[in-house]
Amino acid sequence: MKHLIILLITVSSLAAFSQADKGSKLNINDKAADFTVQMLDGESITLSDLKGKVVLINFWATWCGPCMMEFKEIPDKILKPFATKDFVFIPISRGENEFLVKQKMENLKANGIEFNVGLDPDKSIWDEYATKYIPKNYLIDENGVITYISTGYSDESVDTLVKKIEALLKD
Repeated sequence: MKHLIILLITVSSLAAFSQADKGSKLNINDKAADFTVQMLDGESITLSDLKGKVVLINFWATWCGPCMMEFKEIPDKILKPFATKDFVFIPISRGENEFLVKQKMENLKANGIEFNVGLDPDKSIWDEYATKYIPKNYLIDENGVITYISTGYSDESVDTLVKKIEALLKD
């Protein structure tokens, strides 16, 4: 029994350390930090107003190549399939001004990538969630609890997000 308790403590510590090592201040099973973000189209979204919905927060930047790779997959793999579900996607540009973000989104729109994005020019939202590395995604359940965190981009990363979103929407 003593060995089991030590093992559980070790595994829990490693899980917490692994997220901190990836630049995340919040961990899986933490309550998501509330915020209000100004979207590029002028709308304001407050996370706590979305209770009852599954929310994907995506931190990105216009200069981030891996973020743009992720953005290429999001419309077809996430936005279209979950459009009629209790799901909200909140991509938040961190540390950039509105002009730069608007210019990037206009360029992406010309390539068929079109969705609204949030602005966090002073990184106040980012600072509640993370310290480094983008893209960074936080998947939040209908009760406002973080259920999955991903950092970086790989060929499988968006597919993994899709599976995690599907699982939450089935519950």
